Amino acid sequence: MRPGAVALASLSLLLLGAAPVGAAGAPPQPLPARMRDTGGGTQLITAVAARTGSTTGTVTWWDRVGGRWVKAGSASARFGAKGLVEGTKRRQGTYTTPTGLYDLPFAFGTEAAPSGTRYPYRAVRQSSWWCEDNASRSYNRWTDPRPADCRAAESEHLVSYPTQYAHALVIGFNYRTPVRGRGAGIFLHVDGRGATAGCVSVPAADMRRILRWADPARGPHIAVGTTGGATAVTRY
Repeated sequence: MRPGAVALASLSLLLLGAAPVGAAGAPPQPLPARMRDTGGGTQLITAVAARTGSTTGTVTWWDRVGGRWVKAGSASARFGAKGLVEGTKRRQGTYTTPTGLYDLPFAFGTEAAPSGTRYPYRAVRQSSWWCEDNASRSYNRWTDPRPADCRAAESEHLVSYPTQYAHALVIGFNYRTPVRGRGAGIFLHVDGRGATAGCVSVPAADMRRILRWADPARGPHIAVGTTGGATAVTRY
């Protein structure tokens, strides 16, 4: 989703709004422990806004250790300029960040992968594009080079965003079986100092920390939602 524009089925905003489980006066359980689905792995990223109309919030990354979720780090986050919307209701070009629980297929960047990165990492070249053309067979896919049926005007030339795409993780929204018109190119990427066009962004140093932390063997997912959302979580 073009970051310069303004600077994973259904999830009615996936984070629990219920009171923490436990005895009165006990410390609240960590957020992943209050979610119905965390993707089945032992790593999780949560991207949380206060409400659907928010453009700012917090990204936190978690490890499951000894049967418990432990916070590994956190960072300030930016969301879409028009806030957040349930993933199944999202439409392309609306500047909204889709809520949901998604996998993280691969990482990429205009800069080399941070030392220690274990995630599959694709180097952005002059010929690298993300196809967002609804008429293309390559809709919502990395292409290198851009295929003839994918119009440049309807796609992202990744090298054109050296700040935002210095480092990024693909969020698996609308990725495995793309629905035309729902949206393409949703990433966790470096903050360009403003709201996004639908992605989630964090400061550059924190994006590097996340890439050093993420281990594909541990099945990491990202959960995007609000603190006051419904309890039901459906995996995309």
